[in-house]
Amino acid sequence: MSANSTRTVVVTGASSGIGKATATAFAARGHKVIGTSRNPSSLAEADRVPGVDYRALDLTDPESIASFTAALGAVDVLINNAGESQAGPLAELPTDAIERLFQLNVFGAVTLTQAVLPGMRARGYGRVVMVGSMLGSFPMPYRSSYAAAKAALRGFATAARFEESPFGVWLTTIEPGQIDTGLRERRTKYIDEGSAHTTDFARFMAKMDEKQGQGITPEKVAETILGAVEADRPKPLYAVGSNAPLMFAVRRLLPRSVMERLIAASYGLKR
Repeated sequence: MSANSTRTVVVTGASSGIGKATATAFAARGHKVIGTSRNPSSLAEADRVPGVDYRALDLTDPESIASFTAALGAVDVLINNAGESQAGPLAELPTDAIERLFQLNVFGAVTLTQAVLPGMRARGYGRVVMVGSMLGSFPMPYRSSYAAAKAALRGFATAARFEESPFGVWLTTIEPGQIDTGLRERRTKYIDEGSAHTTDFARFMAKMDEKQGQGITPEKVAETILGAVEADRPKPLYAVGSNAPLMFAVRRLLPRSVMERLIAASYGLKR
C-alpha cells in the first residue's frame, strides 16, 4: 500500500492500547479508519481517536459479528487486534474460559478475515494483520491458553499467505514482546485455592508485570503494523520489543531445552 493511497482500514479493539495507537497511526495517514469496540457509546472522549468511525463489535457474539460484517462494505486492510489476556496453570483453567479466549482471540478474527478476503481478492489488493504475541513463539509458564491462541493466529495467517498472495492479498503476523499498556490490569487469572502452583504463579506474574511496565509503547507496535501494511510484499512475521532479533537468533542456535531453562531462570522459576 502506497503511503499516498487512501484505504479503508478496520482495526478491532480500537479503544485502547495497540488498537488505539494503530487507529491513530492510520488516521494520521489520511485513511478511512473503522475502529471497533464492544460498546462505542460508552467510550470517553479521551479514548476516541479523531476521525475514526467507531462501530460496535463483540467477537464472542456470532450475531454481533454477523451484523458488523454485513454493514462493512469494501475493506482494504484488516487489523485483527482485539483480544483477552489470560493466565493460570493449565490444570486449573476452566474449560469455558479457554473457549471464550479462543472465540475472542482466534475464531472471531478468523471469521472477520473470511468475510473480507473475497472482496480483497476481487479488487486485487488486501492486507490482513494478525496481532499476535512473542508468547506464540516463546511460550511461558502459566500462559498456555494465551500462547496457544496467539500461535493459532500466526498459523492461520502464515498458511493462508500461500492461498491469497497470488491475488495481491497478503496476510502477516505482528508479534509484540512486552508492551506497556493497561492489558496487565485487565488480564483474567485463574488459580485454585490451595493450588500447588500458588507460589510460583505469584512470582511469575509479578515478574511479568514488572517487565511489561518496562516494555515498549503501543505506538512502537503501531509503527511496525503500519510498516507491514505499507510494504509491497509484507513478511510473514514481524517481531518487535523484548530484544526480538536476539531472542529469535538465540532460539535458532540453542536447543529448546536450553531455551526453557533460560526463560525459567529469567522469571525466578526452577527447571
